[in-house]
Amino acid sequence: MSAEDPDTPAEDEEEEDIRYFVRIGQTDLDGTKSVERALTGMNGVGRRTARIIAEQANIDRTATLGRLDDDDVESIVEHVEEFASDVPAWLTNRPKDYFTGEATHEVGNDLSLTRQQDINRMQMISSYKGVRHERGQKVRGQRTKSTGRSEGTIGVNVEALQEEMEEEAEGE
Repeated sequence: MSAEDPDTPAEDEEEEDIRYFVRIGQTDLDGTKSVERALTGMNGVGRRTARIIAEQANIDRTATLGRLDDDDVESIVEHVEEFASDVPAWLTNRPKDYFTGEATHEVGNDLSLTRQQDINRMQMISSYKGVRHERGQKVRGQRTKSTGRSEGTIGVNVEALQEEMEEEAEGE
């Protein structure tokens, strides 16, 4: 074989071994990406969390997720589910739950559901943040004088004024 015509059957076999979608929790992750990059596709898992999960599961974080064995994927799933018990409370996304007081790390749909419940609770007790959520205004003290406007045009519409002036000039 020449240098211009590489051996393609070996490359095809490698591509066939890959799983393009790996299901962890309720999320389909991209199997063509590295373990660290693919885990960040889940809600509640960032780059730092993904790196810690790969470290705890004893898996190379640069390995392709779709080429891992089923045992390795199961190990990742277990470490994602038990993340809050393996790390300090300040590293979780809910360091102190409102009802239980425990540190938990919500992932996937549980994260959005918990967040919505927190917002509903704040609205029900009419806290300041709850009122701001109800009105659709900024909640965390951002400036609102010049940003966050929900109305249409800001300031003067110069083009409309010019058109009106041209129409008046033509009418005279």
